Amino acid sequence: MARNRRSESAAIRFGPAVKAFVLCLLIGGSGVGYVWQKEQLNHLGQQMRTREIRLAAWEAQNEKLRKQLGVMRSPAFLEERIRSWKLGLVLPLPNQIWRLPEPSTGSSPAEQERQFVGQGEHLPVFQ
Repeated sequence: MARNRRSESAAIRFGPAVKAFVLCLLIGGSGVGYVWQKEQLNHLGQQMRTREIRLAAWEAQNEKLRKQLGVMRSPAFLEERIRSWKLGLVLPLPNQIWRLPEPSTGSSPAEQERQFVGQGEHLPVFQ
């Protein structure tokens, strides 16, 4: 018995159309996803370039400031600054300098205390 179109179900008639629609939807979605992913990669690349440029500028500034600090710590610069500000600072006299001996590791704590007292002065040691 031959079948005609009226007796066929709607699912059979629209099945190929639904398959084609789903296939087009998948291909179109994949294309949109691909373009979005490429745009994101481009955006991240631009961010990286911007940050690398900023990092290079900061490194250059750090180097410049490091050199400036080295110059400012030099004795010649400090002496010139003292003269320009008229602070009246001079080198200490030899009798104003105290030289402390290094403590020995084998001595007792009481002996170590006595080592740091000025010349000729001794503190009483309580035992």
